[in-house]
Amino acid sequence: MKNVAFFLFVFFFGLGISQENEWRWQQEVDYSMVIDVDVKNHTYKGTQSLVYTNNSPDDLDRVFYHLYFNAFKPGTDLEQNSRYSADDSRTMSKNILMLDEKDWGDVQIKWMLQDSIPVKYKINETILEVELARPIKAGESTMLEMEFFVQTPAMIRRSGKNSEDNVAFSMSQWYPKLCQYDDEGWHANPYIGREFYGIWGDFDVTINIDKDYVVAASGYLQNPELIGHGYAPLKEGVVHEDKISWRFIAPNVHDFSWAADPDFVHDYRDIENGPRMHFFYKSDSEYVDLWKEFQPNATKFLSFFSEKIGKYPYAQYSVIMAGDGGMEYAMCTFIDGVGHPTIRSLYSVTSHEIAHTWFQFLMATNESKHSWMDEGFTSYIDDVAMNIILNEGKDLPNANAYKDYFRWVATGLEEPMTTHADRFKYNTGYGMSAYDKGSIFLSQLKYVVGKENFDNTLKKYFNDWSFRHPKPNDFIRSAEKVSGLELDWYLLDWAQSTMTIDYSVNSVYGADGKTKIVLKRIGQMGMPIDLRVVLDSGKYLDYNIPMTKMRGAKPLNNSTLLESWSWAKPYYEFWIDVDSSRISKIVIDPKNEMADINRSNNSLDL
Repeated sequence: MKNVAFFLFVFFFGLGISQENEWRWQQEVDYSMVIDVDVKNHTYKGTQSLVYTNNSPDDLDRVFYHLYFNAFKPGTDLEQNSRYSADDSRTMSKNILMLDEKDWGDVQIKWMLQDSIPVKYKINETILEVELARPIKAGESTMLEMEFFVQTPAMIRRSGKNSEDNVAFSMSQWYPKLCQYDDEGWHANPYIGREFYGIWGDFDVTINIDKDYVVAASGYLQNPELIGHGYAPLKEGVVHEDKISWRFIAPNVHDFSWAADPDFVHDYRDIENGPRMHFFYKSDSEYVDLWKEFQPNATKFLSFFSEKIGKYPYAQYSVIMAGDGGMEYAMCTFIDGVGHPTIRSLYSVTSHEIAHTWFQFLMATNESKHSWMDEGFTSYIDDVAMNIILNEGKDLPNANAYKDYFRWVATGLEEPMTTHADRFKYNTGYGMSAYDKGSIFLSQLKYVVGKENFDNTLKKYFNDWSFRHPKPNDFIRSAEKVSGLELDWYLLDWAQSTMTIDYSVNSVYGADGKTKIVLKRIGQMGMPIDLRVVLDSGKYLDYNIPMTKMRGAKPLNNSTLLESWSWAKPYYEFWIDVDSSRISKIVIDPKNEMADINRSNNSLDL
């Protein structure tokens, strides 16, 4: 009996270790917040009760919160970083320095408790550091409570009051938000206007606001019968003479956002086998017609991503006229009208922000460290969706990403994709790395492993890592398991260095009715090669040369598989049973899927 008990202990302990290695532990945080909004002064006071579960193996004696709105005042990290930047990102500094003090952002903490015991805390701009009354031991939970007061900033970056569309409240990153603690430690990064990283949990948020306002938010409205405004007939629910209480519950998300305005119009569309899609936009906006016209295709984008990546898991999604540009949040997105005055631009930003739901809000990579896994993957699948849904007919949907990459590499200013989002020297460099090179990472991977393997990789990645904060190697392992190929080299060379790809058709030699073709690797990064030999008849012969370190090749349809080419050898030669006089052209990568920085030497006319 003892032996059986010992066996079971060893088995389940080993299983636990195996699962931890496979999935990694992650923290959990559940928020309950009630805020009271002063619409005249654009301020609000609130209370927050937060249950923090420490699933790490470490005891924690302090915690950190983000106070994002504190960034929007003179002298902060955000303002100073913008002021002394090397390129056009200085605009944020100029806008902040021009603000009246009443338009600054300000987050004040009135008091804090841990399990009813007062705790010490200090604020350093956008980070609140809390010294706990007692450590949170591994596997334990604690209750953290606070009262806070916030002055909403003018619209400088994503959030704020009175947007260009004159939306009264665009409220993202608006509350004291617990910083992430993971297997790499704390991520208490000061906010300088870029990316985010959050903890999964449930949100219960009540917003008390003037009764003339319509509120759009993450989560499910709990009291539609009390609210009216397009949800249901107004009955009761008045907090006092001038206010109504809007209560939302958002399950298993890592953020909560809301917007409010007295002139919001509310439409919705039900997607077959999918969620209800809500649309909130200003009734007095000059873009009202566009916001009605784009709704059918907006639902198609969400359905497309559900099919290609994984099923959207919530019962609703909202597109809200708010903020500046476009920005993704939990179960919703903010999109401005002024910045997207045409139906094409509105389609583009909507497709992009909805796609973020998968690569940011359902997988929640640390986008500060790995912004390309969010912005780049989103950009790729957004371009594919636009190409299909709008029937654009592009052979390479993300061709513009390649053009941007080539232009930036030519400047000699490229930095590795591993650079932290806040630490790129040039704003243009960040955009190229995160959006363009990240997008190429996927389309080029499809070139390496083949379309079917690639499509299945996206689905496996989602199935394996949704709600689990994946890292770069997690994605590559999904691709390896699907394709059966070794792909660590691709992640290392493309994402963790500034190596470039450059191959050429070096020479062609004919003899005895056969032709010898010699290729040359000029760039430092090796790649498998698709090669096309075009005959003078107009027909062509396709060949595939895998890299030796792939330990295999992608599935081939009408191509001939040749011997592999080691990345260490700069030259590769082979013979084909075709007389050189019959050949009109030899082309490396005829579909231009490889990011070869000098495509002029990719072909040779005979």
